[in-house]
Amino acid sequence: MEGNLNVEIGQRLRTCRKKMGMTQEMAAEMLGMSATYYGEIERGKKALAIPKVVAVYEKMGLTPTYLLTGKTMSENARSRIFKDCPRDKTAVLEQILYDLAKLCK
Repeated sequence: MEGNLNVEIGQRLRTCRKKMGMTQEMAAEMLGMSATYYGEIERGKKALAIPKVVAVYEKMGLTPTYLLTGKTMSENARSRIFKDCPRDKTAVLEQILYDLAKLCK
């Protein structure tokens, strides 16, 4: 089971990296690891350490939940975010989320 999880995580990383227009070397440098090690993570041969999961989130925008499960934020979670946002700030929040989504492409 763990081996399959590593492969799935690697596939998600590869997809995101390619959408960002980066090489494995560029992604490895951004995450503070060797290109060889990063390549092994993408191929599912090595596990991604917890501190690197955080780095992937901070630098590549992949949430730990998505990275580990492949599931994105549910509509319920989205509605909770907007529910807690003051009405006069909703447009600002929408713009921030839109800009973040563009950065992940």
